[in-house]
Amino acid sequence: MTRIHFVAAETPAAQAARRALAKRYGQTTAESADVIVALGGDGLMLQTLHQYMDQNTPIFGMNRGSVGFLLNEYRPSGLSRRLESAVRVTLHPLRMTVTMAKGKTRSALAINEVSLLRQQRQAAKLRILVDGIERLPELICDGALVSTPAGSTAYNLSAHGPIIPLGADLLALTPISAFRPHRWRGALLPRTARVTFEVLERDKRPVSATADHHEVRDVARVEVQEDRGTGLILLFDPDQNLEERVLKEQFSP
Repeated sequence: MTRIHFVAAETPAAQAARRALAKRYGQTTAESADVIVALGGDGLMLQTLHQYMDQNTPIFGMNRGSVGFLLNEYRPSGLSRRLESAVRVTLHPLRMTVTMAKGKTRSALAINEVSLLRQQRQAAKLRILVDGIERLPELICDGALVSTPAGSTAYNLSAHGPIIPLGADLLALTPISAFRPHRWRGALLPRTARVTFEVLERDKRPVSATADHHEVRDVARVEVQEDRGTGLILLFDPDQNLEERVLKEQFSP
């Protein structure tokens, strides 16, 4: 039998599902599990992916939250069969490398996006380079983000960025409430691109950088590049795989 480790959000519905499923299918440790089953919403799924990133254990999510874009439908019966027939999707996160105002550096991984946001009432001013070449000398904005295909339907979509099919080998570079140049709507970049943000007038216009939920404040420079050395395995029911969901999202009203 498949050895399963169940994790759940703190909501009553998710915790009740975890107890019922653990009683029905057994609960093993995360270290010895063949698969991790996450019960909650997309936030819980992202948290689980980050927590077990170094284990390389496939993760099958079931929606006990709200949106559940990265999760399957919750059904307590037939779980073993669903896991055996599940479609595997490998995601590669973005690596954010931050140089702070005082020279310290920080690094973090993002499954959805890396975003830069103004910290105060003043708009941010950003210089943007791609593979070391200046592409935008000054972007006045609330912020900007770099999104993976899997994350393109999240914050990126809310910021009016494009939805990217999983097999497109692209990243989305999207401004957040751009003021100047006001006609710039962002860019699609090859997944191999190295995007660099330099914060201009940072004493007057401080900026924070966030990789999913990991935030660094008062940044001076941020480099973003896909980390091909890290692969995260998600499992989906065959009729609800992630590639199909991303495609469907482009036709949703």
